[in-house]
Amino acid sequence: MRGRFTALAIGLILIVGLLALVGWLRSAPPAFDGKVLRWGGDASGGAPYIIERESTQSPTGFEGELADYLAGRLGVTARFEQKNWDMLPQDLARGDIDVVLNGYEWSAEREHKMASTIPYFVYRLQLIVAADSPLRDWDDLRRARSGKRLKVGVLRDSAAHRYLEKAYRADEVEVIALSIEGSTGLMGMVRNGKLDATVQDLVAAVYYVQQNHDFGDLRLAGAPIEPGYFVLYVRANDTELRQQLNDGIRAALKDGTLKRIYDKYGLWNKDQEGLAELAEHWPPPLPEPESDFSGYAGLLLRAACVTILLACLAMPLAMLVGLLVAVGRLYGPRWLNGLLTVYVELLRGTPVLMQLFVIYYLLPEIGVKIDAFWAGVMGLAINYSAYEAENYRAGLLAIPRGQMEAALSLGMSMPTALWRIIVPQAVRLVIPPVTNDFIALFKDTSVCSVIAVVELTSRYQTLMVNHPRYMLRLGLVTALLYLLMSYPLSLVARRLERRRK
Repeated sequence: MRGRFTALAIGLILIVGLLALVGWLRSAPPAFDGKVLRWGGDASGGAPYIIERESTQSPTGFEGELADYLAGRLGVTARFEQKNWDMLPQDLARGDIDVVLNGYEWSAEREHKMASTIPYFVYRLQLIVAADSPLRDWDDLRRARSGKRLKVGVLRDSAAHRYLEKAYRADEVEVIALSIEGSTGLMGMVRNGKLDATVQDLVAAVYYVQQNHDFGDLRLAGAPIEPGYFVLYVRANDTELRQQLNDGIRAALKDGTLKRIYDKYGLWNKDQEGLAELAEHWPPPLPEPESDFSGYAGLLLRAACVTILLACLAMPLAMLVGLLVAVGRLYGPRWLNGLLTVYVELLRGTPVLMQLFVIYYLLPEIGVKIDAFWAGVMGLAINYSAYEAENYRAGLLAIPRGQMEAALSLGMSMPTALWRIIVPQAVRLVIPPVTNDFIALFKDTSVCSVIAVVELTSRYQTLMVNHPRYMLRLGLVTALLYLLMSYPLSLVARRLERRRK
């Protein structure tokens, strides 16, 4: 036992040393080449930010038009790069893009890692509810008339996400932070009753609700609050590009180009009239970076508990269902074998992400609403049951048929023979593959983040985006937590294997 833990410690030391060596050998960050302005965004966020057209054309939307204008000022071609919204800073650091331009709010944390331009838009947060909702303003979020917490959806890692977590207690508002759905997806969830409200940038609220683009059946509740600033981000060493972009934004403000673009989408308002003055005092004084790494590590530890709970609830269900499916296929009637074969192949042939979407998003359409956590447990259990069914089927087939025949000749019924003789042997035979699947399940719990289950990977991704200077340390803590969760299972499996011999 001591030797195994020594090996584990040596492995961890080697991983840390390798990461440190990679960081030391890492080349200098790339710089803008002056030929093509590669700007990164996520078109799945929808209008009016970025509106994709044919593949041969650059996207429109107010940010797409701003990118074309700025590239023209630089004398280069603008090229849109489709990326995941919450990973844009990492894409910038890697050199995959030159500019982050997609509703990225200014924050002191981001300014410490990237360089911001002057603001190109002043946004506010807007509460959006269903037309018949009793919610009238922000204070109503604290006065849930049903006595239950209100479910309010936001884009993960957005200003709305940070505001709700700071301004409301957990017993008042349940913050549902999603990333794949985008603004329109969250509004759709409000429309069909899955969410009580959503908080979006006023940009999306005006375009989709007030201007009646697809969501005229929703309404704006309360006044817009919490002004903030959309900026472009470049790498810290791209000082010349930053200055050129600043000059372009100032020129667009001066000659009325920015106002014409925003008027086209109904976005020009009094807040935008102060952009020119705001640019004269940009950026704001940067506070000293917070040094609360231990607090962030604590958040990861609590998220790891959610991961453990998900896995420990899902895997026993998967094992039970998988065993029943395997027995049904081998010892049930022919028609049952056909149905269970379709069950196994359908689940193995479709991704777990799609299965989670069906459980969490499609079942409510027929009146079956399942909480996000239990939807995650169900999705993982159902998906893994197909793999466990194949493990147990292999174990059952490994038992000589003569044992079943002998049991039946002694007067046992088939169910009794299976329960007392065949299944116990098969279960012992498949301990290694089942344990491997259990370890894999711990890591696959990360897919539950798409339905707002805040497990370990989801929490790390949020912290990495909002506190990029801690990215490496937080990543090491996350990797260590996964290792500490999975390694004991390997020890248990080895002990069980020895006992069966």
